[in-house]
Amino acid sequence: MKYDCIETAKRLHEKYFVADAHFDLLPLVWDWRKRGESKVIENRYIPVFKEGGIDLVVSSLFVSDEYLPEMALRRALDYISLFYKEMEESPGLFSLCRNVEEIKEAKSAGMVAILLSFEGAEPLGNDINLLRIFYELGVRGLGIAWSRRNYAADGCHFEAKEEGQKGGLTNFGVQLLREAESLGMYIDVSHLNDEGLKDVLRFYEKPVIASHSNCRALAQSMRNLTDEQILQIASSGGIIGMNACSEFVKDSNEEVSARDLADHVDHICGLVGSFDHVCYGFDFCDEFREASLQVEEKRNYDCIKGHARSFELTAELVSRGIGEKEIAGIIGGNFLRFLERTIG
Repeated sequence: MKYDCIETAKRLHEKYFVADAHFDLLPLVWDWRKRGESKVIENRYIPVFKEGGIDLVVSSLFVSDEYLPEMALRRALDYISLFYKEMEESPGLFSLCRNVEEIKEAKSAGMVAILLSFEGAEPLGNDINLLRIFYELGVRGLGIAWSRRNYAADGCHFEAKEEGQKGGLTNFGVQLLREAESLGMYIDVSHLNDEGLKDVLRFYEKPVIASHSNCRALAQSMRNLTDEQILQIASSGGIIGMNACSEFVKDSNEEVSARDLADHVDHICGLVGSFDHVCYGFDFCDEFREASLQVEEKRNYDCIKGHARSFELTAELVSRGIGEKEIAGIIGGNFLRFLERTIG
């Protein structure tokens, strides 16, 4: 990467609003605090967010298999409780935001804005009433499924598995869509299987986001989107977040870089005819394995090494001659406009 492209990208991250639409922040905070740390966000994440020029991070409420089904609700509530504790420990550095105005206020105050989103509806079980409770606690995104089945829908596996017939949205899943729309939450279709995504686009009237999904035409994983799905999401007014996990960027076992991820940006923009339906949703996972003491080598390493180097993708876009206005949208403006149309 040419030095001048890197410097231009850093300048753009300073000048414009920058967002990451998906990061497992609170599950990581949980892991580090279990190991005796406090002020985790202040010490571990604020410095790298600042270095990368990140203004907004969407934290998932992901619950791993070991806590299902009995502990899902408790674990999600624990995440939120610890987040409030972290805000008390580190005042003035980051802020829980519930709408676009609060996001803009956080940026003006020099704080990192944090949004909360489900990554799988397991904490709700089959109780529709719990969604309002989480909404009141500050949750604004509903990722209906992770890569497994729950009461609402079927997720898509990372690789082929032996299983019976797949399903789309259940009756409970349709109810969740409508309740989320009524409350003022956005719908995230990453990790849904193809059948479920088709159902969401059928039943849901507002724009949707695939917060961390790439193009299946470039990497074959079912976690990625088909060209038809990309066009349908764009037609809804929705957006797609670029995922830095290498197995969703390129099928080859060769080294994967920001250049390969930028190919997905180009592919989407070529399909839909504009740069308005792409954002960043990096889903950085390398540190997740470190925090949870999983040190074995796996292929699904991050092709961009964390938020501090998030400008590498921006630099690649600069090198391809994409205009400043369009890049400003991709790095944060498009996601902010999506939020204006969904959570307000």
